[in-house]
Amino acid sequence: MNATTGEGGTGVRTLERGLAVLAALAERRAATLTVLARDVNLSASTVSRLLDTLVQQGFAEVGDGGAYRVGPRAAQVGHAYDAHDALLAAAHPVMRAVVDDLNESANLAALRGEGAVYVAQVEGRQLVRMFTQLGAAAPLHASGVGKALLAWRDDADVAARLGPGPYPAFTPHSLTTLDAYRTELARVRAQGHALDDQERELGVRCVAAPVRDGAGRVVAALSVSAPTSRLTEAEVPRFAARITQAAQDISRALGWTPPAQSV
Repeated sequence: MNATTGEGGTGVRTLERGLAVLAALAERRAATLTVLARDVNLSASTVSRLLDTLVQQGFAEVGDGGAYRVGPRAAQVGHAYDAHDALLAAAHPVMRAVVDDLNESANLAALRGEGAVYVAQVEGRQLVRMFTQLGAAAPLHASGVGKALLAWRDDADVAARLGPGPYPAFTPHSLTTLDAYRTELARVRAQGHALDDQERELGVRCVAAPVRDGAGRVVAALSVSAPTSRLTEAEVPRFAARITQAAQDISRALGWTPPAQSV
């Protein structure tokens, strides 16, 4: 059944109305309560309550003369969308070049809650190739992208996202304890890339590297996955070098400047 009833239905309607008020406010730039109520076709008392909530949460603010305008939290949301758009624009040409060079599928993942969510993919041309559904989440403890996303975060953040463990063992190679995972993250930081060596699926390897924004923060992970028959242990260094260079190219396009090499 698709019908929504009870408190959930009321909450959805309130959210819809609040978003309608915020959209009207964005279009007007600044507007009084009376004008906004007319724009969204709601009573002034309802719009007043919605505006109170928006102001409390920072999505709206009251200006001179009592007129409302968009608040800083709304700007942050818009900036996040712009940053995501910029990330994909910078990544796609680099990912295509990686596929041309390695002939394997390239993926881009970002941190979302307790998982690494795939936000872009360029498929390889092999008859048997790795395919990842966009929007699907990879476990942080058993994926190359998960390691690359977490390796430069502090211990408290890593522990909060993963929990105390033990973690699910997808294969005999999976890391299932926080101590083992922290040791692995130290290795990732030292070498600059992450390796999923059949930890999520037997017969599959993945090499991943961090993508940074202009402030140097890791905002995504670029990876290449392939069957172990093609991504052999001997091939890992070549794949790692290529994917690390590609991740740095995307980072530079986002405004990142690599640290100067010590002499």
